Amino acid sequence: MNHGNHQNHGKLIYESETFAIQGAIFDVYKEMGSGFFKPVYIECLSRELTLRRIPFVCQKPIGITYKGESLISHYIPDFICFGKILVELITAKEIMPEHQARMLNYLKVTSLNLGIIANLGAHPKATIKRMIKTNP
Repeated sequence: MNHGNHQNHGKLIYESETFAIQGAIFDVYKEMGSGFFKPVYIECLSRELTLRRIPFVCQKPIGITYKGESLISHYIPDFICFGKILVELITAKEIMPEHQARMLNYLKVTSLNLGIIANLGAHPKATIKRMIKTNP
């Protein structure tokens, strides 16, 4: 399984887009710090992405299938930026293996290849983990 900074001909996949998103996330953390509930950070990041003119959709439900059949349950991603990067916010002490496993499942159901987990609950700074889907 390939995680983290995926190299593609010597460059990170979606490098400039990822850099822009990370800048927005770090600005939200700089302004708000840790300790808020996730909905506060979602609203702040929505405003920051808008200020930076980063195209995004926020919390748009995506259908999930099981053995080719649609489920009643949906996945609601925090953000999809630039139409190709999944961004999930967490508020935890650290990014754990279960967060990473969840991201891989989210990438699978969205058909996207790159995900960013942003932990705004960490102290003294936000932490970010890039993840790519295996066998896109």
